[in-house]
Amino acid sequence: MNIWAKMMTALRGGVNEAGEAIVDSQALRILDQEVRDASEELKQSKESLVAIIARQKVAEEKVSKLKKDIAEYEKYAVQALEKGDDVLAHEVAEKIADFENQLVSEQETVAGFTENATKLKSAVKVAEANIKRLKQQVDTVKATESVQRAQQTVAERHSGSNSKMRTAMDSLERIKEKQALNAAKMNAASELEEETSDSSLQDKLVKAGIAPGEKRADEILERLKNKK
Repeated sequence: MNIWAKMMTALRGGVNEAGEAIVDSQALRILDQEVRDASEELKQSKESLVAIIARQKVAEEKVSKLKKDIAEYEKYAVQALEKGDDVLAHEVAEKIADFENQLVSEQETVAGFTENATKLKSAVKVAEANIKRLKQQVDTVKATESVQRAQQTVAERHSGSNSKMRTAMDSLERIKEKQALNAAKMNAASELEEETSDSSLQDKLVKAGIAPGEKRADEILERLKNKK
């Protein structure tokens, strides 16, 4: 039983490592999606705020109308009392009471919408600032990721015995060695030809004073003078 428990623990560990590797490889994509999700939630919050403010304005208009109606019917009640029509005045008073009850209800509605709108405005403002800051950080992270990828690529290309740069340097050295070998071969062939040719032997005889060298103009003039 203990062995099976350890095997299951190891299996869970492997799954977690694989999951973390996937998350790491897709980190920027996940981050972008999270930013989009946050922006969408902010958009929905703004739409809710607009709806609350609209309802608040409608309630405020009702409050304003009810106040006007109350003021108008109060005049009617006064006029009825002035005419001694208590029955009509009472009926008008009931209407005013109805208006006032509606007014209290609408004023409470306005107060509720106003409070909710104030809180939501503050939340939206904070969310906008957070998302803006998050987007800036994402841009920084992306730029850093690009630079590091470029640096890694350069490092991989210019390091190690199997790198392209190393291979190119090895090829250059081999070419130089081949050229140097060819030059040495040509020099050796030239020297060998000089040593084995008749002209080389003649030069040696001339230098030794055994064979005559090339005729010179001064020698020819001297010979002609001697003939005279």
